[in-house]
Amino acid sequence: MSELSAEQKRIKDDFIENRGYWSPFWQQMLTLNPEFFAAYAAFSSVPWKHGVLEPKIKEFMYIAVDASTTHLYNPGTRVHIKNALGLGATKEEIMEVLQLTSVLGVHTCTEGVPILIEELRSAGKGGEIDDVELGPREEKLKADFIAARGYWAPFWDQMLVLSPEYFEAYLQFSSVPWTTGPLPAKVKEFVYIAIDAATTHIYKPGLRIHIRNAMNYGATKEEIMEIFQLISTIGIHTCTEGVPILLDELENAASA
Repeated sequence: MSELSAEQKRIKDDFIENRGYWSPFWQQMLTLNPEFFAAYAAFSSVPWKHGVLEPKIKEFMYIAVDASTTHLYNPGTRVHIKNALGLGATKEEIMEVLQLTSVLGVHTCTEGVPILIEELRSAGKGGEIDDVELGPREEKLKADFIAARGYWAPFWDQMLVLSPEYFEAYLQFSSVPWTTGPLPAKVKEFVYIAIDAATTHIYKPGLRIHIRNAMNYGATKEEIMEIFQLISTIGIHTCTEGVPILLDELENAASA
């Protein structure tokens, strides 16, 4: 790789000063197009220069989005776990971020179940759902969910009626970080906000719920806006994945 020019070195130094780290995939982008990389560096550095969240919490947001099932960007997950550890995060905290993020798959049900019920009604089979009232078991599961998770939403009623067994299993699964995890409740909600607002998911029902929950736990508009700023930068992964391929193919073409 060619030696950096004085201007490229300045851009690299500014990035390290603002973001606190450097990675080889930035080197390729910087060499290929310094102007674009400088623009990205300025864009991604805004919440680091002016933000209100603790640095390790910022890294938790990157970990959540990169490790999310809708993204699974392992290079970023590794970089930001390393960064978080360097900022004093514990393995228990990072494991909790991963646990919180792993519940994302339930949106298959929170989106699918209402559609199923609508179609049952359209087919004249909705009465068996509409007429069912919560029994003692279901009422207890609902109360347990509220006690563990701190809220309730209408779509949980539908899941609970259709399959109490599944809902109970999900309750146990999703409640582990809430009953044993070290992160404050507000930060747990920040993780949910990040994964629901990520451009690879954009799950508006959950985003609204978790913004409301976070605010109830004391979150400010500045903190939530900063989460949006942090995770809005994942579009750069088009380049961190694409640029190495471009360089490889340029090399292949030159040697053909």
